[in-house]
Amino acid sequence: MSFFKNIFNKESQAERKLTHVNQLLVGDIIILTDSFALPQALRAQQFQVTAVNSYEYEHNTQTEWALQGTNEQAVFLSLEIDDTTELKFSLKIEHTDVEELFDLDSFSEVFDEPGQAFLNRQGDNDITSTWSSEQYQQNTFAKVGYFHRKDHRSVDLSAYEGKDCGEQFELYALYNEDQSKGLDIEVWQDGDTDVFLTLFRPLTDIIDMYPAS
Repeated sequence: MSFFKNIFNKESQAERKLTHVNQLLVGDIIILTDSFALPQALRAQQFQVTAVNSYEYEHNTQTEWALQGTNEQAVFLSLEIDDTTELKFSLKIEHTDVEELFDLDSFSEVFDEPGQAFLNRQGDNDITSTWSSEQYQQNTFAKVGYFHRKDHRSVDLSAYEGKDCGEQFELYALYNEDQSKGLDIEVWQDGDTDVFLTLFRPLTDIIDMYPAS
């Protein structure tokens, strides 16, 4: 009996335990709080990590977790580390959403030097509602980064140019007055542009995490 008991004890000890967001891997599951401060697409929702990517900048590398919930919206999670650490949720939106949110002439000023655009929201829709803010002030202009479809925590990123250097892009970022919401714009070398509404929340908004079975 003691032999079998020892085997089961070892199996129990080997189980992964998730105690912090930065431990998440593909297949893991997070459950969010039911706080009304969250958009409906996030409130009390369960998400599974479908990919772990890396954003490499000159002075830091950021982990991004791609999340899959019950709908088809592309939601991403990262950690915003400053004086405190916050969850950063990013919602990828379409060109038609951008047209509803902002005057396009004003939006184009984001790409003009010296990068001091100020945007007023002109409308909202069912997707962007509660994600967007009334006003945004530009904070970042043409910051060069490299996107890697790999997890830098377990795989070294190449320090050299070539096929493993990642996909180069320029980041333009804006925030609302209290920096609780933002707007990230990624412009890729082929001219493609991705726009994300961002939301900054306390770590406690994740009320439970489960490792992949």
